[in-house]
Amino acid sequence: MSTVTSLASNTLLLRRQLTEITKHPLEGFSAGLVDESNLYEWDVMIIGPPDTLYEGGFFKARLTFPPEYPDLPPKMRFITHMWHPNIYPNGDVCISILHAPGDDQYGYEDAGERWMPVHSVSSILLSVISLLSSENPNLDSPANVDAAKEVRTDLAAYKKKVRRLVRRTAEEAYE
Repeated sequence: MSTVTSLASNTLLLRRQLTEITKHPLEGFSAGLVDESNLYEWDVMIIGPPDTLYEGGFFKARLTFPPEYPDLPPKMRFITHMWHPNIYPNGDVCISILHAPGDDQYGYEDAGERWMPVHSVSSILLSVISLLSSENPNLDSPANVDAAKEVRTDLAAYKKKVRRLVRRTAEEAYE
């Protein structure tokens, strides 16, 4: 397949996924284009899942798709400051399905847990909601070492920090 044909196919797939999310929104998030002329960058709003530490929060993120999508995964970065062991301090999300296909050089993930072209924007966002919903974040290979250490050593302080973050995002959403 030529590069032009491949890019047209990728653009069509992204447009279809955007239309699907817009027409049939899933509970817990919304998504739209950063700029109407660029299908490869999306703004995302994730609503903190009920009955979790993040409940009541409004978290802004950005999905950036490579030209090789869906063969390669997008990158997801929270714009809202986050405090979670599996989210880097700069906001980059560290979940298996956002890791390039193939074997994990460090041995933490099976190839089947990593990105596959059958994943969609919806499956990515549902995985992120699941990440925020989990009472047991992955502490084996944390993206935010300080948050992971706090979960291990002072869970009460970790929860307090997250609750403060959630309160701030809710206040900002209504300003």
